[in-house]
Amino acid sequence: MMRLVLASFVCLLMTKIAGAVPPDTPKRPVTDTYHGVAVEDDYRWLEDWNAPDVKAWSDAQNAHARAFLDKLPHVDAIRKRVTEIMSAKTIAYMGLEYRKGTLFAIKREPPKQQPFLIVFPAIDALDKSRVLVDPNVIDKAGTTTIDWYVPSPDGRLVAVSLSKAGTEAGDVHLYETSTGQEVREVIPRVNTGTAGGDLAWLPDGSGFFYTRHPRAGERPEADLDFFQQVYFHKLGTPTADDRYELGKDFPRVAEIQVEMDDPTGQLLVTMQNGDGGEFALYLRSPDGKWQRIAEFADRILQGTFGPSKDLLLTSRAGAPRGKIVRIPVAEPRLDRAQTVIEEGPDTIVTSFYHAPPGVVATEKRLYVMYQLGGPSELRVFDLNGKRLPGPQQLPLSSAGGLTKLEGDGVLFSNTSYLAPPAYYRFHADSGKTEKTTLETRSPVDFPGVEVVREFAVSKDGTKVPVNIILPKGTKRDGKNPALVNGYGGYGVSLTPTFSATRKVLLDQGVVCVVANLRGGGEYGEPWHLQGNLTKKQNVFDDFAAVLKHLIDRGYTSADRLAIEGGSNGGLLMGATFTQHPELVKTVISHVGIYDMLRVENSANGVFNISEFGTVANSDQFRALHAYSPYHHVKPGTRYPSVLFLTGANDPRVDPMQSRKMTARLQAAASADLPILLRTSSDSGHGAGTALSERIEQTVDVYAFLFQQLGIEYRAK
Repeated sequence: MMRLVLASFVCLLMTKIAGAVPPDTPKRPVTDTYHGVAVEDDYRWLEDWNAPDVKAWSDAQNAHARAFLDKLPHVDAIRKRVTEIMSAKTIAYMGLEYRKGTLFAIKREPPKQQPFLIVFPAIDALDKSRVLVDPNVIDKAGTTTIDWYVPSPDGRLVAVSLSKAGTEAGDVHLYETSTGQEVREVIPRVNTGTAGGDLAWLPDGSGFFYTRHPRAGERPEADLDFFQQVYFHKLGTPTADDRYELGKDFPRVAEIQVEMDDPTGQLLVTMQNGDGGEFALYLRSPDGKWQRIAEFADRILQGTFGPSKDLLLTSRAGAPRGKIVRIPVAEPRLDRAQTVIEEGPDTIVTSFYHAPPGVVATEKRLYVMYQLGGPSELRVFDLNGKRLPGPQQLPLSSAGGLTKLEGDGVLFSNTSYLAPPAYYRFHADSGKTEKTTLETRSPVDFPGVEVVREFAVSKDGTKVPVNIILPKGTKRDGKNPALVNGYGGYGVSLTPTFSATRKVLLDQGVVCVVANLRGGGEYGEPWHLQGNLTKKQNVFDDFAAVLKHLIDRGYTSADRLAIEGGSNGGLLMGATFTQHPELVKTVISHVGIYDMLRVENSANGVFNISEFGTVANSDQFRALHAYSPYHHVKPGTRYPSVLFLTGANDPRVDPMQSRKMTARLQAAASADLPILLRTSSDSGHGAGTALSERIEQTVDVYAFLFQQLGIEYRAK
């Protein structure tokens, strides 16, 4: 009987997709009671990806979306232009590491599907570079990606985390630098899309400390992406014999970063409690003794080893924008910490998940990244915290890619909305900064385009930065199409970023806007805390204020305005169009979160409790329920058109979020506007997505935008 019911259901779905009407979605109500409040959920059944009827529903939604997207005007011309730009042999470099005369870098070189690892002898010797690890050779389908890599101290070996199809579930493989051959044993389950992963070599390269997730049989299946711990592996030995080091008493949602000090053999472990910005630090001496040097309440964010057997710590204790303090490794007591760099008006940048460091110490210098409300810059200090002449930056630009060289010099990258990224070398002895050959040459340029920075005023009077990219001379008559991006969460700052495909939008007269909302880190921890937990509504108010600002200033109008965001930015999209459906014409929402009462039931959702809160807490439940987009879709409302995009293998935001939101919105929307769900079978949250899939996603998004905003595409 069940097979007959399922067959009938699939047949009905496939019949519906032939026309403009989306597939029917049965309601199967489930009621939960939270703190005395009964909440009905009609689409709980769409959460179970293992259920055949859910997969049939998803396939039918994909077919419905394709029937609409493939027939959009000028889609072939749009695909031709997008493919020209994204497939151009435009080389980009990232993730640089230096080891005793050898440089390693991740190289992106379309039309190859995935970036790959190269090695070269010097900054000015790129012509002598060679490929070390190429996922495009390992996997002809183009779905294997490098999560991260760590060279040994002598550069002789390199450990590489590889994962497939956007899962971010990475095993570590070892490669010999001189030959590019994979050698020795594979270390399983080092990286996941929930807790990430890391590795630090012994100074002599004979083994390494690494983050280890439970393996099958060690814990229940539901816990295999949790309980990250630190283990040690000696080269040439079975991984089953690896030695436990630290973490049995860590939180279930621990996220760990490790750093080795090669001169002393000291190991620093930084453990984050989920994604909410609470950190504890531990130090291991060469004789194997561990001591905790900072706990969550101490407000230490990160640390790095200094040149004089000391630790340099980024602290927010009494300094919400950050300060740098120093403690001796021999006696690492915070109560005796000396302040090296005082808190200032700008925010010291911290990093995690293999992002380039925000603080680097050399023999005589401290290099510190600062966030300036969106733009960022690199500053130089002596070891006592005195400001020194430093790198020159582009206006409204973003600095990053900080890489330590021998002596006191460093490499760093710089980019802006209009200039592609390039690496620069700072010579500490001369104080000069020079551009290197490690630069991206864009297939397009932006003549006649300018960036205007303004400030919208939010509901409570807060000034919100608005970065507007548009052709010079654009009339402010309210007739321009506009696309506005935002995020607002986790203390993440939206810095100026170059995008070659933005050229396609600008050529069609689209005004491109990036909003720096509360919840981010643009103005330090207070800016973040004003937009998380029970204050999350401030983020949505900020974004609404930005949209109204653009309309009031004549940049666009509500019927020519589109918004786009992903992940936490997808939540922003959902909250915006459910709270202010009259403000926008169309919405693009990638891998978003919409049912805020069920987030923590997914694997990675538990990591997000420190950012969003939990339904177990009555005050946090009320805040979550008050803005949860899924629960505020009202039947008969004229909502904007929406294109939802998700990846079937997403380890960070469960795709069921997009499925449920699509179903509820399709059932409730009154206007004859498309509500589409596009699910990619070979991608996840975005990391590791093959070039071909990224091209197709971009084509679908642009074709949808142009048609919905009434833009007649003109080939350039």
